[in-house]
Amino acid sequence: MKDKVLTGRKVFFITATAFAVIIGVNLFMAYKAVDTFPGLETDNSYVASQSFEAERSAQEALLWTVSAEISNGQLRMWILDRYGLPVNPPQLSAVLGRATTAEDDSSPDFIFDGQAHVAIVNPGPGKWTLRVQATAEDGTEFRQRVAIWVRNLL
Repeated sequence: MKDKVLTGRKVFFITATAFAVIIGVNLFMAYKAVDTFPGLETDNSYVASQSFEAERSAQEALLWTVSAEISNGQLRMWILDRYGLPVNPPQLSAVLGRATTAEDDSSPDFIFDGQAHVAIVNPGPGKWTLRVQATAEDGTEFRQRVAIWVRNLL
């Protein structure tokens, strides 16, 4: 039987192939990271920062708390005032999505049942973020993000 000799040429090709695979995977991952989540929250952060403190103070003065859960295909969101009473703001919108991509984003159609805002949803298991925007009776803008974990019951 003939012994196979490990030559310098073979070592070079093995090393070059290994580095090519590593570099290829890194380039692919970098592309997917930038393509799926550009990291932009606002077009111009300087302009947004000029009114941030005043808006935050006005929102905190409302003393609203928001919580949410998803169970049996229903998204239930509670907005409570400073006394623990349910709030049904005149304007309410929300986006349910993943933190890392906008691909699965949806806008639930809420119905207020007297205690909570309820919507039919069909998310997969994992971590979801509910981005809530509401306007109080006095015109104060309210924004909050609520993390929701959906567990696979199977």
